Amino acid sequence: MSTTGSLGGYAKGPFAVDWEDRYDMARLRRDRIAAAQRELAAAGADGLMVWKDENVRYLTSLRAQLIAGKTMALNGALLQPGADPVLLCSGGEIDKARAGMDWIAEAHAIPIMEQAELVDGFVRSILRPILAARGLDGGRLGVDAASVSFIEALRTHLPEVEVIDGDTIMQRARLIKTDVEIAIIEEACAIGDAVTQRALDETRAGRRELEVAGDAMQTLFHLGGEMAHVITPFVASGEHMSPPHRLATDKLMRNHDLCFIDIGAMWNGYFADIGRTTVIGRPSRQQREIYTAVYEGLRAGIDKMRPGLTNADAAEAVVSKIAEFGLADHLFSLFIGHGIGVGANEPPYIGESMPGATVCEFEPNMVFAVEPLVWVPDVGGGGGVRIEDMVLVTEGEPRVLSRVEYEERLLL
Repeated sequence: MSTTGSLGGYAKGPFAVDWEDRYDMARLRRDRIAAAQRELAAAGADGLMVWKDENVRYLTSLRAQLIAGKTMALNGALLQPGADPVLLCSGGEIDKARAGMDWIAEAHAIPIMEQAELVDGFVRSILRPILAARGLDGGRLGVDAASVSFIEALRTHLPEVEVIDGDTIMQRARLIKTDVEIAIIEEACAIGDAVTQRALDETRAGRRELEVAGDAMQTLFHLGGEMAHVITPFVASGEHMSPPHRLATDKLMRNHDLCFIDIGAMWNGYFADIGRTTVIGRPSRQQREIYTAVYEGLRAGIDKMRPGLTNADAAEAVVSKIAEFGLADHLFSLFIGHGIGVGANEPPYIGESMPGATVCEFEPNMVFAVEPLVWVPDVGGGGGVRIEDMVLVTEGEPRVLSRVEYEERLLL
């Protein structure tokens, strides 16, 4: 039976129950492997090796301990056409994987992929036999990310292997979400809404940004969330939003301060990225104008997120609406929106202005976080506003998955 998805889904609850179909995790794993296999074949690759945390999670469902500063150095996975993935994991994860992940037929302990000598030893003594046994010691091997020491070790010990771009393979596999993935994202949004609401409820004069972030993180873990959308929870008040300080500090919140909260939630490996701006006390007319411009821009952009239209159409709608308020030159110098799933930020992007930015057409079951930000300097209590919603592209109208109320006191 199909789970919730693009046809009017909602967050049913995070528990396993006998009285309702909820989250078919076995199907989730099968569907993800099938998507990766399709893109692997389309790229003409003989195998795929991944090291990015989200790609390892996508292929193996490994929920690993993540150590600060060691992203892409702790765990990996190998996939080849027509075969189940091979898990390559930290020695601290191997026993857990063998005891509790019966869908993983083969797992190998590896060192932290950082010290050159250990990396060389891994390629020589662990990886080379694994690839040789599968006929992958020659041919095209997709790799999503790697250190120079890993690439050098491949050249030394596997000279017949041609390394190709594996990250794009995974990005394409992850682009269109299945109904099971959307159902899990719905649950992540429910938790993210609660986290955001707790932060809003705790925002008042005399409290510090870090206190509010701590309250929100308590709610995140209390409700079963795995981590925040950002490693550094983003609570910025008053002048800390002009320009934005994208973290929480010891700054005291004061009357007339705008305050922005961007913490979100991950649940079962999928992210919800939700942001809201509130105000302490009575806002000024200028603060209301900025908020209204961002709100109207957000709604205009979301309205364009339909099949047949593009990320460029959505970005243009946001910018044009904000320009009506005379604030287009005050948009934050970052993209306006981004794809989201097992990656906290993933392609495609909305409003990316950097060289190489691409235009893509919206397709059903794409999921985005849309987050216009406008900041104006020298406004008492701060002149920076961002509002961020999770949006599912459907066959018809876009569906906003996040449900935290907007701040009516800041709307004109």
